Amino acid sequence: MALNLIKLCVGCDSVEDLEEWIAFRLDECRRAGQPVEQYHTTRMVPTRGAEIVDGGSLYWVIKGSVQCRQFITEIRPFTDAEGIGRCRLVLDPHVVRTQWQPRRAFQGWRYLKPEDAPADLGTGRSALAEMPAKLRQDLAELGLL
Repeated sequence: MALNLIKLCVGCDSVEDLEEWIAFRLDECRRAGQPVEQYHTTRMVPTRGAEIVDGGSLYWVIKGSVQCRQFITEIRPFTDAEGIGRCRLVLDPHVVRTQWQPRRAFQGWRYLKPEDAPADLGTGRSALAEMPAKLRQDLAELGLL
């Protein structure tokens, strides 16, 4: 079974914000003539990288709840201009919405076992994905999602 990561999605108020940001960054790459790929840079390199790239995802915590995920396709350690070791998590740009799962704030990323990860929203729950983000958040805070 693939291992996942979980991380706070700082600066995004909704899954829609995240999707817009991804589209913007991919467009910037196209215009700059760079490889068109989405990645997230972190300070720490996962030691269990082989388990993660074998089908694992990065689950995003937005406004206190896990709301979506993206497949991790590659992990690229590198050293930045200041000599600090960092890591790029290369992500599939497609965002998969998940059932909401409340999470407290934390720093960095954490490993997330498959059995602890929220399920994807299936086609039968597509109406939930179409709800306004504020309504979904209010329902999740009430424990109804």
